[in-house]
Amino acid sequence: MKSIINGLMVACLLATLAGATAFGNTRKSHIALATDTNVNGTVVKKGQYEVVFDEQSGELSILKGTKLITKTTARLEKRDQKARGTQVSTILDGMDQKLVSITFNGSNENLVVGQAGMQAGGN
Repeated sequence: MKSIINGLMVACLLATLAGATAFGNTRKSHIALATDTNVNGTVVKKGQYEVVFDEQSGELSILKGTKLITKTTARLEKRDQKARGTQVSTILDGMDQKLVSITFNGSNENLVVGQAGMQAGGN
């Protein structure tokens, strides 16, 4: 009986550690968009959003409450110093504002979004 309880405790501990590892590769933050912004072909209306980046899949999700607004690919690029706040970089392309990158507060990496990262960055 004692060995069964010990086995269950070890299994629970391993499940907890595995779950923490799986969730350890996501980054979340809240952003504010001052204007309607194109995110890899989807227009995201100005307003407050939550952004979630999954490092394992390389996917950035933009949510309004619990509703998924858009999902796109992104990659991390090193920066010279840590960000002092969450930063959103956009570029004006014709008449469209396009999302280029997001930098999470305290991060020393820029999260470059989709194909926009190939262009010159702006604010």
